[in-house]
Formats: sequence, C-alpha cells, structure tokens
Amino acid sequence: VQLVESGGGLVQPGDSLKLSCAISGINVDDYAIGWFRQAPDKGREGISCIQTNTGGTYYTRPVKGRFTISVNDAKNTVYLQMNSLKPEDTAIYYCTADIPSGPNNDYVCRGQGYLGQGTQVTVSS
Repeated sequence: VQLVESGGGLVQPGDSLKLSCAISGINVDDYAIGWFRQAPDKGREGISCIQTNTGGTYYTRPVKGRFTISVNDAKNTVYLQMNSLKPEDTAIYYCTADIPSGPNNDYVCRGQGYLGQGTQVTVSS
C-alpha cells in the first residue's frame, strides 16, 4: 500500500494550493480517506475526510469553507484544494486511509491506518 502526497510549496497569504495523494494497493471505497496536518511544535490534527463510495465529506472548523476534498474518477487520487491560505495553515500535510470500524462500520478518519510521507505547505509573506 502506498499513499504519496504532492503539491506542497511556499505561497503567500491568500494564495491557493492543490495537494494530491496518489493511492495504490487498496480499494479507496473500502477506506475513509483523510488529510491531516502537523504544524511545528504541534500535534497532528485531522482537517478533512472523504467517504469515496458515497461522496460524503467532512471538514474541521479551521478549514471549512476554504478547503475542498475530492477524488478523481479512477478513485486512485484524492485531492485537497486549499484556498485563502493563512500563515496558520503552515504544516506538513499527510494523506491517510483508515478502515471502517465500530459496530456500524463507521467511515471515520482517525489517522491510525495507512499514512503517506507528507508534503510541506508554508504560507508566508
């Protein structure tokens, strides 16, 4: 199983970036696919999650309305479109894949399954 992120970089406040996560070795529909980030001296935080077999998405408050998670038609790449970037968005961004769990087989992005190597996003003027 491989999750490979790309698309990070150095941008100015207010700019946009689109991250990609190329996924191989699993059926994406069988997993909750998410984006987490880790800022310097902070813990890893989940920011967005997608259930690709239904199209259902979830965003945390800091990114809701600015970030959009999506999957391509081939279901082998998940994207994170990030608009109106702020300095506090500076972090390493990770793609994750979690198998559904619990009595109801809930698709929840816990960041406890497969994890990519991360891509650095720096927002600075």
